[in-house]
Amino acid sequence: MKKRIAILGSTGSIGKTLINIIKQDKKNFDIVLLSADENYKELLRQAKFFKVKNLIITNENSYNKIKKDRFSKKINIYNNFNNFRKIFKKKIDYTMSSISGIQGLKPTIEVIRFTNKIAIANKESIICGWDLIQKELKKNKTEFIPVDSEHFSIWYALKDINKELIDKIYITASGGPFLNKPLNKLKNVSLKQAIKHPNWKMGKKISIDSATMMNKVFEIIEAKKIFNLSYKKLSILVHPKSYVHAIIKFKNGLTKIVAHDTNMKIPIFNSLYSSNNFMNSKKLNLKILNNLEFKKINYKRFSVIKILNKLPENSSLFETILVSINDKLVELFLANKIKFTDISKKMHNMLDLNELKKYKMIKPKKINDIIFLNKKFRSKVEIKNKI
Repeated sequence: MKKRIAILGSTGSIGKTLINIIKQDKKNFDIVLLSADENYKELLRQAKFFKVKNLIITNENSYNKIKKDRFSKKINIYNNFNNFRKIFKKKIDYTMSSISGIQGLKPTIEVIRFTNKIAIANKESIICGWDLIQKELKKNKTEFIPVDSEHFSIWYALKDINKELIDKIYITASGGPFLNKPLNKLKNVSLKQAIKHPNWKMGKKISIDSATMMNKVFEIIEAKKIFNLSYKKLSILVHPKSYVHAIIKFKNGLTKIVAHDTNMKIPIFNSLYSSNNFMNSKKLNLKILNNLEFKKINYKRFSVIKILNKLPENSSLFETILVSINDKLVELFLANKIKFTDISKKMHNMLDLNELKKYKMIKPKKINDIIFLNKKFRSKVEIKNKI
């Protein structure tokens, strides 16, 4: 029987990778829903190839354009995510949630009731709304798999393991494009230099987060929430090769190391299939294995890592503020309105504001609370940058 699946964010890098995996095994899948924001041409190509009957495209301009296509008259096309009940007559087998940014939060939470398994590649959903996600997962008995290479590696290594055995989990970081650049030259690095990741092909936003290492702050928060651990049990190691994705040290003296090539196809493939399926992969790279090279974090170079000391152990709305401030600062850098080093400097200054302290004690209870705070603090960053 064909697996019935949905892909939220099918025109992004994660979505396209999943689409390419399914192309190799088309006879075993029935894609029920595809979604995109602006890229209606790519969405139409995917829909035609897989004969998909339901599309969601959230950008109004793109929605109006897609509706003019002859193919669109044969299928259901929606402009928002309020139609899951119409689309899913019964629970489907698998959903990939790979919409980028805070706009992925609401559809991620709302689709859980309609799917048996959900793979989440949206950092913001987990960082800001994990409590809400977990509640829906339990309520609807939906299986969850993290798709980030680091969290997938931890999830894979911890299968059937008693969490009490964990001594420490190390998440690895490449160090990005400026790992060895003199500190006094970071101030004037260009956008082109900042988005040139040494190992991964990624979008501009995530590439900047990698260059500042903010992405690792987010990944530590995600790991804490997903695996229900204390921040004390989580740490970051610089690993320029990006071959090892997680190291788990246990209290019984054993250590597990999960390694794979810098290819998101691996966690995505394994989230889609059971462990009995096989994919073509490269031979074991002995050259990399013999030169793994791990380093401790240089806090002068990557000062955003110190933000972890400001985070409460309890789940709170403070994480939403952190995501919102960073998003806006990166946006300002991409628009050439601030310098690269301003991202971490302004981030620390804003997070130390007295008015933010109260949010460390407030637990996220509604999606709208998170969305409201996101808008509020993005605006606050914009205003402060103009002063």
